[in-house]
Amino acid sequence: MRLFDLIKLATSNLKRRKMRTVLTVLGVAIGTASIVVMVSLGIGMSAMMLKSYQSMGSLTRIDVYEGGYGGGTNGDQSMMLTDETVESFKHIPHVTGVSPSIEVNIEAKCKGVSGSFSIVGVTQDYLQQLELRDGGHLPAANSDTLELLYGNQILYSSFYKQKTWENVEIDPEKDTVFITFPQPSTSQGTQSSEGSTQEPKQKKKYIFPVAGIMKGGAEDWSDGSYNVYTDIDSLKRFLKKIYKKALVPNPRTNKNGKLYPYYVYNNVYVFVDDMDNVSAVQKQISDMGFSVSSSMEWLKQAQQQLNMVQLVLGGIGGVSLLVAAIGIMNTMMMSIYERTKEIGVMKVLGCAMPDIRNMFLCESGMIGLMGGIAGLAVSYLISYIINSFTKNAGSMMFGSGSTGGLSSIPLWLAAFAIGFAIAVGTIAGYVPAARAMKLSPLAAIRNE
Repeated sequence: MRLFDLIKLATSNLKRRKMRTVLTVLGVAIGTASIVVMVSLGIGMSAMMLKSYQSMGSLTRIDVYEGGYGGGTNGDQSMMLTDETVESFKHIPHVTGVSPSIEVNIEAKCKGVSGSFSIVGVTQDYLQQLELRDGGHLPAANSDTLELLYGNQILYSSFYKQKTWENVEIDPEKDTVFITFPQPSTSQGTQSSEGSTQEPKQKKKYIFPVAGIMKGGAEDWSDGSYNVYTDIDSLKRFLKKIYKKALVPNPRTNKNGKLYPYYVYNNVYVFVDDMDNVSAVQKQISDMGFSVSSSMEWLKQAQQQLNMVQLVLGGIGGVSLLVAAIGIMNTMMMSIYERTKEIGVMKVLGCAMPDIRNMFLCESGMIGLMGGIAGLAVSYLISYIINSFTKNAGSMMFGSGSTGGLSSIPLWLAAFAIGFAIAVGTIAGYVPAARAMKLSPLAAIRNE
């Protein structure tokens, strides 16, 4: 029997028992909708969590600090983060870039109000990871002119009125920002002959050109939103003019109190070619004795917990579909009892056993198909309602960096739902179909 004939015959038989068919399809629809909605919640939360961790920093970035988890190097210069250490990180497999970091806390004034933030010097590898507003550009590499790239939150939360501490919004591209650098920690003032301490010299104010502003508004924040970035070589050149041999405002010294003649960085950023390789590179750096952390490390732990939640949610929905499968089996068994004589006549007329089996399997499969389509439509409706009432759920659960709906139904889930519903219907109809094949033709004809 051709597939078209099977579908036509199955459709005709289902129409003869409309109410029973509708109720059975409704059961499949409820079961399908339960699974899809439950799984969609897990997918939506997973997507929001991923966006949240991405906003906290690149998922292929590893942050390296001194001295292992105990902190400190105990005077061991080989465990310090120096230019030599940075070069050794570059030779680790899967590492695409390494950026040491120099951070200077400064004071600023703009529009008559005060502010404070950090200027962070990083390499071009790091700067290329940042997203800028339209019209901006990255600070030039190794330049005599120090160009600044402002984090978006600097504009809204770093400047304040001194008396009321009320935040004042600024625009560094339009407003002039005067920046003063801290005095070196090695100069604490000089003693006069009477023993009193002389006041330090008045701090010089600087105005630097603005390269750009990081993407985001007042409600958006990320790993670098509260910093101002610049090229590290340009910053080194500028700081050396101010601090001379000290190199930085708070220079590191050896056990004898002498300044190190080279840069000792507080942290180094290591970039990896793929998220799957982050753990291996992170372990290799940790084995070298350094303290390491990455967003990918925390993401994996969070995803494991979320997968358990998603498994429980899917199991709850699966129970509903199991009940629907029992309903399909019951419907097909009742259909066989009512059509016993019809089956007997078909066998006497020479209908092949596989055709009789396929007829019932086709009916149960069509019930699954109709229930799957109806359940998917209900799932989209429920997902829309959930997302309408939980617009801010992402920011509340995972931070402001996470956006999107709490429920998400990708195309693969929709296709899987319909295919799974058809499979459940077909499997549920197999036992009744097998029973129809075993009926004795003469006994079926004599049966009233």
